[in-house]
Amino acid sequence: MTETAPLSLRQISRFFFPLMLNVQLMSFSHNIINMALARQNDAVTNLAAFAVALALHLFLASPGYQNHTIALALIRGKRSLRSVSVFVIAASSAISVMLSLIAWTSLGQIVFVQLIGVSPQLATQARSVIAILAFLPFFTGLRGLCQGIVIRARHTELVSLATLVRLFTLVIILLLAARHIPGPQLGALGLVGCIAVESLFMLWFACACGLGPAGPAKEEFGVRDTFRYSLPLAFSSAMQQVVPLLISAIISRLPDATLALAALGVIRGFIFLLAGPMRNLQQAYLALVHTRHDYRMLMRFFRLVAAGMAVIMLAVAYPLNLPVLGWGMGLETELRNYIALPLASCALFPVLYGAVNLWRGLFAQCHSTGVLGWATVAKVGYLALVWPLATLSPIPISGIALAVFLLLSCEYCEAWYLNRRRRQLNT
Repeated sequence: MTETAPLSLRQISRFFFPLMLNVQLMSFSHNIINMALARQNDAVTNLAAFAVALALHLFLASPGYQNHTIALALIRGKRSLRSVSVFVIAASSAISVMLSLIAWTSLGQIVFVQLIGVSPQLATQARSVIAILAFLPFFTGLRGLCQGIVIRARHTELVSLATLVRLFTLVIILLLAARHIPGPQLGALGLVGCIAVESLFMLWFACACGLGPAGPAKEEFGVRDTFRYSLPLAFSSAMQQVVPLLISAIISRLPDATLALAALGVIRGFIFLLAGPMRNLQQAYLALVHTRHDYRMLMRFFRLVAAGMAVIMLAVAYPLNLPVLGWGMGLETELRNYIALPLASCALFPVLYGAVNLWRGLFAQCHSTGVLGWATVAKVGYLALVWPLATLSPIPISGIALAVFLLLSCEYCEAWYLNRRRRQLNT
């Protein structure tokens, strides 16, 4: 790195906090869906079906969740915009086809019952959710592409504004449809509808920001180079989502499976809310870090934010358990007590997840995206080794406690690998 103008905490904050608000608003939308499902008849089954379907959807759709990073790193003019757009359309189409096959063919029953291990009744409900979510990849693809353009222009507040619109749209959809669409399908309809509106707003904002001055010809990536850069990121993103899917498969075979799956859906909503913003450290690194001083300042910023998120997680688990989980989320006493300690343990997650994304930004900036793929392979490999021990041997702990342990240890595994490769890069 070469020495240029130093980066300050204030500059990082002005860039990061609108993006953090964006992720929190996105995660809050998942919690709103959980709140709506928790107030229906047979709430535990609906929460479990939506959680399992969403975990599978996130896995299959995850290659498209790096679109904003790809756009931020590669778009320098009209040629690179066309190349990235080709990748986004190709990825979205492939994902939608896979989701449709699971929703409408016998493949869905095989995936949910035989591979994930849920009951046939839960599988039927989950497939009905996937049928609606099959339309979602095109909207998330467009959204990610436009977000990259807007973030590149450093108008991160527009990303948050679009997500705020998404939140209001979701509430309206849920209120209007609650009496007409029972079960977990309500959550799927709300999610697709609100993200569609958000994507249209992001398209408007991206057109207003423009591409800026075109970069040199050598920086204008063609389609082949774009795919070469993007495919490792897409693979890495897919492997990230294998983790909650495998964890769901593990705990679905335990005695308290339905309760554990419902609790995992609620806890993952709070992890998304309080640790999800740390993923923006990857974009912050790409956009802001140019010197060693910049890196140190971003590390300092990361530690402060991660500590704050950890404290909030602890507060929700215990002092605020009744007002947040009971009055706010509408969870019954049994479910609140069941998830209290596992939720408190997740206070470690913002620290681990933040470190991972900070170092992901470093390797993305160096165009060493292959390292990110190997990091997630190591993470999934660890979980594959643990799976037989967790299912074949009787373990005297609840399913949700096991799920949280696996989430934390997998994240630590990836952080360790990336830090090791980072040290090798600096030597």
